[in-house]
Amino acid sequence: MAKKQFKAESKRLLDLMINSIYTHKEIFLRELISNASDAIDKMNYKAIGDSSIAVSAADLKIDIKVDKEARTITISDNGIGMTDEELEKNLGVIAHSGSLDFKTSLEEGAESNIIGQFGVGFYSSFMVADNVKVITKSFGTDQAYCWESNGVDGYTIKECDKPGWGTDIILHIKPDTENDDYCEYLDSYRIQDLIKT
Repeated sequence: MAKKQFKAESKRLLDLMINSIYTHKEIFLRELISNASDAIDKMNYKAIGDSSIAVSAADLKIDIKVDKEARTITISDNGIGMTDEELEKNLGVIAHSGSLDFKTSLEEGAESNIIGQFGVGFYSSFMVADNVKVITKSFGTDQAYCWESNGVDGYTIKECDKPGWGTDIILHIKPDTENDDYCEYLDSYRIQDLIKT
């Protein structure tokens, strides 16, 4: 499948976010859990409104797995999932809720809650990951899709296999540098602490 390019403004924003905006890189986890929670809420709402859907709130969950050896964190949910069109709409455009406002707020040194406000929460993943893969299947459909990007030169969306509906986000954590200790995000206890805060 051909690689799709981020729009020029989106690419500049992504570069800015990855390379400069936050000392609190752990914000990525809060944003991904928030997205997973939203997907679960949508699935629960759908099930409540349709008695033929045999899913209860107790069946819906978010799992987080750390694989130190593979240098990955996987955030999985069995929420509503996404179609290929929804992947393109939701992940193909960075800062879909106001690129210029987002850039201005960044330059003014706004607080950390800004990421979620401007539709770039998912992209905070690239502050700690050099590759992100999203495997998703929308509830009620047969085909799963895989969105993948290194955050630099675009992304691909292709058909793939996934049992059940929902979304798996797999982050390949960056290697440590002189200034950044990315392996802290491969420590299960550290992840548990971040989830609690």
